[in-house]
Amino acid sequence: MTRMPIVKALNTSLRKALETDPKVLIMGEDVGKLGGVFRVTDGLQKDFGEDRVIDTPLAESGIVGTAIGLALRGYRPVVEIQFDGFVYPAYDQIVTQLAKMHARALGKVKLPVVIRIPYAGGIGAVEHHSESPEAYFAHTAGLKVVTPANASDAYWMLQQAIATDDPVIFFEPKARYYDKGEVSTEAIPDPLHKARVVAEGTDLTLAAYGPMVRVALEVAAAAAEDGRGIEVVDLRSLSPVDFDTLQASVEKTGRLVVTHEAPVFLGMGSEIAARISERCFYHLEAPVLRVGGFHAPYPPSRLEDEYLPDLDRVLDAVDRALAF
Repeated sequence: MTRMPIVKALNTSLRKALETDPKVLIMGEDVGKLGGVFRVTDGLQKDFGEDRVIDTPLAESGIVGTAIGLALRGYRPVVEIQFDGFVYPAYDQIVTQLAKMHARALGKVKLPVVIRIPYAGGIGAVEHHSESPEAYFAHTAGLKVVTPANASDAYWMLQQAIATDDPVIFFEPKARYYDKGEVSTEAIPDPLHKARVVAEGTDLTLAAYGPMVRVALEVAAAAAEDGRGIEVVDLRSLSPVDFDTLQASVEKTGRLVVTHEAPVFLGMGSEIAARISERCFYHLEAPVLRVGGFHAPYPPSRLEDEYLPDLDRVLDAVDRALAF
């Protein structure tokens, strides 16, 4: 067991994948000599060479298109999109080619491509550097979408994503890159698409993923001081969503609040609220509430604290749910 930040866990996971499978390649802007803007790929090109860790031109569509071609030839490319808002030039390649090829070929073609995307806010960055586009990709059939919230999951979920024969969109919460946690490289990991209860409680279920899991745990700790038991569920996977684990929690607590950084309008919380309302109609003691960003472009860094859901905003939703 080793304690390390998420960024180190991702680097260690990529190193392990490169060592284990010669067909694994890493591609992206500045991933080689620089080691990536967040240093996730630091030292990998030096150790594995420029044919395995490839600095690409600033052309996201070209990067993903090349990865698709490599996957068709038997490689397992891991693509880095430098920032969340930079993925849109590659959106056409992802949703019309990468997501569709398996079905188009009637299952005869597999595209084991992982697209790593640092996402969400909290780093004081400029426009197009702090977005949460996960719902676009979770909505697209043919893509798997996952996001770790701690170092152990960062290590293991990336290993599992690279080993998957389907395309995986791997969202990394950039503001949490230096959050430390215990990582055991000998552990038996949970399945990639399995949600996890990370705090037990009986009064209300609080579902979160990625950067909001830490906030959810802070909410649970604050509520515990008032004698309220909040059960926190880390969704981990956004497509598919493990509704069974979430349903079991809500059937126990009778209430659900869902939180994410992305805007509430048509965000992941909308689908979760609808599904749980269907599945748990006779168990719910209050309507499912959602807490997230506002339906507006991500603001300048000076205002992002007003935009992002925080402890107080989530606690307010918890209070409203418990008041029913």
